[in-house]
Amino acid sequence: MEMPVTVLIQKLRPNQDTDIPYPTYMTEFAAGMDIYAAIQDQYMLLPGEIAIIPSGFALAIPEGFEIQIRPRSGIAAKYGVTLVNSPGTIDSDYRGEVKIPLINFGKSAYTIHRGDRIAQMILNKIYRIQFEPVDTINSTQRNHGGFGHTGT
Repeated sequence: MEMPVTVLIQKLRPNQDTDIPYPTYMTEFAAGMDIYAAIQDQYMLLPGEIAIIPSGFALAIPEGFEIQIRPRSGIAAKYGVTLVNSPGTIDSDYRGEVKIPLINFGKSAYTIHRGDRIAQMILNKIYRIQFEPVDTINSTQRNHGGFGHTGT
């Protein structure tokens, strides 16, 4: 396993959010860290509704990295609650509060409680693209085959 990358984290309401943990790896080999809801009490997310849920923290991500915000598979599969944009990207120059845009695709309301694990975050290395214009690109077996070209 590679050495950890240091990411600075700031609790934005330290006196108010003493009960909200920092993002946490839940198992030894987990790729993502769970993020906790830093809401005042609870929030009922109605079917079809979108809500922006605060995390209570901000990050200073090192240059050359991003953090992706992804759904938690348990609440997505069981309740239909996921992210509006998945994965979401936090760029290394963003310093605001990390907020989680949840949507309820389920048939029932879903209650988010203070301290619930609502998403996960993963640190990724970023490679910058440098385009090289050419007249043609090589063909492949797939070539122009797009959406559903291999069947469903």
